[in-house]
Amino acid sequence: MTRSIEQRGLYFDELETDVVYVHRPRRTVSEADNILFTTLTMNTQALHLDAVWSDGTEFGERLVNSMFTLSTLVGLSVAQLTQGTIVANLGFTEISFPAPVRVGDTLAAESVVRSKRESKSRPGQGIAEFAHTMRNQRGETVCVAVRSTLMLCAPAGSAPHDVGTGA
Repeated sequence: MTRSIEQRGLYFDELETDVVYVHRPRRTVSEADNILFTTLTMNTQALHLDAVWSDGTEFGERLVNSMFTLSTLVGLSVAQLTQGTIVANLGFTEISFPAPVRVGDTLAAESVVRSKRESKSRPGQGIAEFAHTMRNQRGETVCVAVRSTLMLCAPAGSAPHDVGTGA
C-alpha cells in the first residue's frame, strides 16, 4: 500500500489567530485575464476595455477590473486555508483598492485570521474571519478585504494537520 497525501486547506481547529499566512504562488495578470473577466461579468466599463479612451484618463492606460483583483485575492488563499474545508462564504466587509492593478503586475497575497468561534447552530463547524491583503511587485497594497467564512471542524479522532488518505 502506498501512502497518499491529499492537499487541503486547514480545518477550523487548525486556524491560528494573529498569524500571517503567506500564499504562493503569486499571480501575474495578463491582458487576457482582464478582458475575459470583464466581458464574462458584463462589466463594459471603458477603463477596462477601451485603450484609446483609457489613455486619456489620469492612469494613462486600461486598468485591471477591481472585481478580478478581489477574486484573485481570495483565490490565492484557497489552497492554503480553505480548500475542501470551507462550507460557505458568509460575507465580505472592509473592501478597498488603495492602488490600481495594471496588466503585467504580479500579485501576492497574505491572510491573517482575525477571529474565530465555534458555530452555535451548526455542530462541527466554526466561523472564521480572515483579513486578506494583496500587494503588487512594488510592494504597493492593491486590495484589502475582510471575509467571514463558515468552516468545517476537523473530523472526530483526526490528528492536527492529518491529511488522511486520498481516494
